[in-house]
Amino acid sequence: MKTSRSAGPGRLPHVTPKPPFEAVVARHGATVLRVCRAVLGPADADDAWSETFLAALKAYPRLPADANVEAWLVTIAHRKAIDVTRAAARRAVPVADVPEPPMAQRTDGRDTELADALAALPRRQREAIAYHYLAGLPYQDVAAITGGSTDAARRAAADGIARLRKTYPGAALPDGENS
Repeated sequence: MKTSRSAGPGRLPHVTPKPPFEAVVARHGATVLRVCRAVLGPADADDAWSETFLAALKAYPRLPADANVEAWLVTIAHRKAIDVTRAAARRAVPVADVPEPPMAQRTDGRDTELADALAALPRRQREAIAYHYLAGLPYQDVAAITGGSTDAARRAAADGIARLRKTYPGAALPDGENS
């Protein structure tokens, strides 16, 4: 069996080895940093760049030798930028003065009173009312969501409505009932 002398001892012909990872960083680092800056701005770009190359370093041994390394790195940078953006959205933003709570939609306060009355209901009753009366689901679907029987869902909704009629001042009573 003949081997190609240009391939060198112990090397397979037609197989090109991957460059060392430090060469990949040197060649594509500036591109990845530009992508991070464009997506995140200068404040978070350096962290995203570092996270990109840490993730790439772990995955580099499994990367095929003929892969488009620049596109691969930009894809990782894009995902790291999304992670940074999501993390920033979850962080609290410090402010000098705490804003006033939002005003109720109605000036008579009924919306906040209804929300308070619903919040005071037991969880099953609150869910049954929300799913049946607000979402319009049949009791069978309410039961499937809450994990009980159809009769239990119907009972929870009925009990919740009865309790709301007693605790919520804006509850309309059907004709013929006295308060």
